[in-house]
Amino acid sequence: MPSFRLPRPAAIGLANAPARARPAPSEGPPLAWPPAQEHCGEGTELRVASYNVHKCVGTDGEFDPGRVVSVIAELGAELVALQEVDRRFGRRTALLDPKCLARETGLVPLPVSDLPDGLGWHGNALLVRPGTTWRLQRLDLPGAEPRGAVVAELDLPGGLGQMRVVAAHFGLLRRCRTRQVRAVLAAVARGQDMPTLLLGDLNEWRFDRARSALRGLEPYFGGVVGGPPSFPSRLPFLALDRILGCPRAQVLGVEAHDSPLARVASDHLPLKARVRLRLAGEHPARLALATAA
Repeated sequence: MPSFRLPRPAAIGLANAPARARPAPSEGPPLAWPPAQEHCGEGTELRVASYNVHKCVGTDGEFDPGRVVSVIAELGAELVALQEVDRRFGRRTALLDPKCLARETGLVPLPVSDLPDGLGWHGNALLVRPGTTWRLQRLDLPGAEPRGAVVAELDLPGGLGQMRVVAAHFGLLRRCRTRQVRAVLAAVARGQDMPTLLLGDLNEWRFDRARSALRGLEPYFGGVVGGPPSFPSRLPFLALDRILGCPRAQVLGVEAHDSPLARVASDHLPLKARVRLRLAGEHPARLALATAA
């Protein structure tokens, strides 16, 4: 597969945001959405995944981006959110090669980085099929350490409408995660009404709903407590990672991708799921309630 580079059109800002929004490329080229999707009376299905790649350092202590790319290829997803894809300190250059990603996985990164040699925003990247139509926002999330999220609106072909994807990596402190939840919900509420996914390492392991920092997501995304354990990858028992959907993005069959290679490529296992995108007009009351909350 030839290498693919998305153009970088004019940047826009986002005003009056509690989480500071940064200029980002506003729109991208149209795309033939992947043929693997199923079109049926109940909507469109696609495969999605989320993967904290741990800066491409495996459980054996080896830095090996090639292993990470191979795990992403194993997922067979049409949309993947990645965390920790750039160097953490100094200049945040990319640790994964976009050309290698395109060749091995058939996916290309959206241009979320503000650096010419970067791949992510605060380490968050989004991989999609070549040709996707997109609009992007970068968010600086509040907290004790630098954290961020990417909000991408993707246009679906055939008159099926749009979907929104939020890729995020929340902080280690509960009070910070609580503030980050509010910031993400505020960003979603400012946008249009469309099916929405939240994918990423949300760093919440508590099974007690009353103490979970993610509880604020429930009015919009439904149940957030628990999920498939994804950390540590060799013997996972903590559900740090999430794939969540709003009422018109129904998340089906979430599971950890527990392959021999995934156990060594990073300290997290990837999560994968099928998502059914429902047509506009379904479940309007719940969505309106969540937006107003």
